[in-house]
Amino acid sequence: MGTTVLLDIIGSVIIGGILLTTLFRMSDRATERTYNQSGDLIIQQNLATVVSTLEFDFRKMGYCADWTKLPDPTKTIIYADSNKIKFLTDVEKNGIVDTMLYYVGPTSELIYTANPRDRFLYRVVNNETHAKVNLGVTYFNLVYYDAEGDVIATPVAVPGEIHSMQISIAIENVDAYNQKYVETFWRQIRMTGRNLDNR
Repeated sequence: MGTTVLLDIIGSVIIGGILLTTLFRMSDRATERTYNQSGDLIIQQNLATVVSTLEFDFRKMGYCADWTKLPDPTKTIIYADSNKIKFLTDVEKNGIVDTMLYYVGPTSELIYTANPRDRFLYRVVNNETHAKVNLGVTYFNLVYYDAEGDVIATPVAVPGEIHSMQISIAIENVDAYNQKYVETFWRQIRMTGRNLDNR
């Protein structure tokens, strides 16, 4: 009788251990799923904000309420590289020409976040201090095309040749669950500023 009781206890401990391990795994998966879904929602909202700002600004490239102040569309873009662009626009629609600069900062600026790849995306109007659009940007890339649709090498030697561009951006959450970062990606193919066409 003593051996049977001992085997029952050992069997109960083993079965209880298996059930407890299964329960912990289910709890861990539920926590990971919740964390990733909330992280996904946050980065989707961040991406929507960034894209909205980018599209609004880039479509106003070369625009001025007083059109006589920007008569030559080939001089709209001042500098163009694969992850940096500077152009003329009228931010407040008041007839005053402003310069707008978009670029990504280095990953070393965000050492306080867990994500080793994230960085700030900067939007600088005139000579203001660096205005951040968003953090969590892991990829920001610009590809430029001439009027015939051919890719222009960067940095662009003659910015006046730019007719359209492709904008790509990726955003990850700044913290991860088990080192798994949620990422979202957006690409605008062949975006053309209306005022770049006035040639």
